[in-house]
Amino acid sequence: MESLKLCDSDYRFMQIVWEYAPVNSGELVRLCSEKLGWKKSTTYTQIRKMCDKGYIENAQAMVSVLIPKERVQAEESAYFVERTFDGSLPGFLTAFFGGKTISEKEAEQIKKMIDEHIG
Repeated sequence: MESLKLCDSDYRFMQIVWEYAPVNSGELVRLCSEKLGWKKSTTYTQIRKMCDKGYIENAQAMVSVLIPKERVQAEESAYFVERTFDGSLPGFLTAFFGGKTISEKEAEQIKKMIDEHIG
């Protein structure tokens, strides 16, 4: 698999799988109908598509995750910063904060994360 970037419909589907997996494919059809308004055939097509891409596995009608949500989020975030801010994390943060304030607790969490990733 070359990239972990997902289109919006793939990501919405995977959000459900990540939350409920391992999940019976029939139950996944029900969840996708309820949460996304999808028909049964749409969900089964999506299951096949995401199996082919290597994100999930469907064995004996049980759908399980092969690629964790955190891995996809990390790659999509890195791609966004690279594409939108020429790879500049400070540039991204400047735009993200854009006059917003954060709590003391959030600031401490961010400082701790930075300290853990200095290298």
